[in-house]
Amino acid sequence: MLILIVLLTLTTILRYYKYVNVIITLTMNKYEFYTPADSFIRVAAACPEVSLGDVSTNTERIAELYVDAKERDASLVAFPELSLTGYTLGDVVQQTQLLKDAETGLADLAAQTLGGPAMVVGAPLRHGNGLYNCAAVLADGVVKGVVPKTNLPTYSEFYEDRWFEPWQETETTIKLNGEQVPFGRKLLFDIADTMVGIEICEDLWVPRPPSGELAELGAQIIINPSASPEQVGKAEYRRDLVGQQSGRLIAAYVYAGSDVSESTAEIVMGGHQLIAQNGRISAERVPFGKDRLIITDVDVDHLEFDRRHQHMITSLGALVINTQVERGQNDLLFDIDRNPFLPDESLVDREHRLQSVVAIQANGLAQRMRATHQERLVLGLSGGLDSTLALLIACEAADILGRPRNEMIRTLTMPGMASSEHTQSNAQILAQQLGVPNEVIPIEVIAKTELAAISHDGATQDITYENVQARARTSVLFNYGNKNRAMVLGTGDLSEIALGWSTYNADQQSHYNVNTTIPKTLVRALVVHLGNKDEFSAASQTLQAVIETPISPELTNDKTDGISQTTEDIIGPYELHDFFLHQVIRWGDEPAKIAYLAEHAFAGTYDKSQIDKWLGVFQKRFRQSQFKRENMPNGPKAGKISLSPRGDWRMPPELGSKGIWSAE
Repeated sequence: MLILIVLLTLTTILRYYKYVNVIITLTMNKYEFYTPADSFIRVAAACPEVSLGDVSTNTERIAELYVDAKERDASLVAFPELSLTGYTLGDVVQQTQLLKDAETGLADLAAQTLGGPAMVVGAPLRHGNGLYNCAAVLADGVVKGVVPKTNLPTYSEFYEDRWFEPWQETETTIKLNGEQVPFGRKLLFDIADTMVGIEICEDLWVPRPPSGELAELGAQIIINPSASPEQVGKAEYRRDLVGQQSGRLIAAYVYAGSDVSESTAEIVMGGHQLIAQNGRISAERVPFGKDRLIITDVDVDHLEFDRRHQHMITSLGALVINTQVERGQNDLLFDIDRNPFLPDESLVDREHRLQSVVAIQANGLAQRMRATHQERLVLGLSGGLDSTLALLIACEAADILGRPRNEMIRTLTMPGMASSEHTQSNAQILAQQLGVPNEVIPIEVIAKTELAAISHDGATQDITYENVQARARTSVLFNYGNKNRAMVLGTGDLSEIALGWSTYNADQQSHYNVNTTIPKTLVRALVVHLGNKDEFSAASQTLQAVIETPISPELTNDKTDGISQTTEDIIGPYELHDFFLHQVIRWGDEPAKIAYLAEHAFAGTYDKSQIDKWLGVFQKRFRQSQFKRENMPNGPKAGKISLSPRGDWRMPPELGSKGIWSAE
């Protein structure tokens, strides 16, 4: 009997365990299967204090910084040019004892890399009858390979031809501490599943840097151990050079400059350290800074995406050396921009960048009017953000064309069954303050007539009720345009286009749309920017009122007054959707990664459940709305992202619901 009871109990427990597992599996969040190591590799640039000619001391100082980087989960650490001996040794660099010490130092440092990150260290090394300025890659306890400097500077303060030989030959081997080690400039190192190439200091400054060929061979990260003296203005030039080279190569670029502890007899080093990725500086130690280690995560996925997108095909010819190093980070050292479409608040030229967007929109519209011989344009002015920006851009276009605003621009305010007095009033006041004619054409009668014609009760506020109003407004705009020989100006923004938040064959259509590549977060910033310009000062208070008004299509209303239909309550926060859109289109990121990045970017604003919910909404709406984008009107491309089917984005409307971007 006891045995039977035990068996029944075990059966019950196992059954319960099975059901619990099923429940856990069903409720497990679909965006949880992601770790930073899936996409990112952590890299560091170190600037040790130098004891000239003292390899033993330099080895200790390099090792200290290496351990620091290792404890912070770096996979790769780069040190400066000739960091084992010092760069400013002059003729001492040819001394036999120093060269033997350098080889011993490399072996000592290599031994410390067993089970840790890879290390790139600068050292003078003998090969044949020559001496070479080299960068050695140490990993898995050994010297994995040695890259000699290709271009030797021999001008002004530089005199490298006196001591070193340039290397232009094919790949070979060099004997170090009794072992044959790969030697040459076309070496690639597989470090944590990432291809790494090396060029040294001057190699970057010549017309054809070796890094160009290395990138073509497949290098995703370029390491540059350097010894670049400081001069007035040189740091800025160096920063631009490193950033632009990383952008040109679609790569990450790790620049490790020599410390001020080098000889100051004729020059002064500043220890400038830079890590750039795809054109953007992501970490920096300014010259003469205090920190001796900069560290950040490089998004290898993004580099690979851009290379695929731009058809940067890897050629053959490099010797690939596996270092056995793996990615170890489980957190993120990466600047995640929660508003990727906006210029950073800290930028000195932020207003200039915003004005550049305005210039593209306004000149695009002006040229379209010239090309189509249009004398006027008309737009629906609702009192919301999008139509306000479109009107401001129309004013800028009129100024470009030298046309009086009150002659070229017409605005229609078309109140419907759910329109609030607040927004309609803002629209009329704004038009008056900008010196633009405005006509009020109510659409309630038109909408109710159409609803009655299709046997709708006119009271149920369903999708038909909403869309009839939107189509009535668009019909009035096009008919008004015909009557007054005016081009209909669209106002829908990129966020709405992505989410399908428009009515097909209604506000989805126009003759030309200046907001077609402007996401909602940028719309708001542009209205603020234009509102601060002197030419629009008369409307500044009204523009502020528009900015503060909740975003709404105003197609349904369950209140006696005010706005009851708030867009972001229905489809989610636009700042989240713009973030999702940027990661999907600009970088091709997988949903799990997008959710992870959003959690970090919006920490303290949205919790995980909110992010997962709205990401699911984004995926579903984006996938289902392609049919609306298939025949969207022309509009100027102002940024890197456009969803025009004639330009940047081609996608079948029939995309499966359970594949990519599945919200199920």
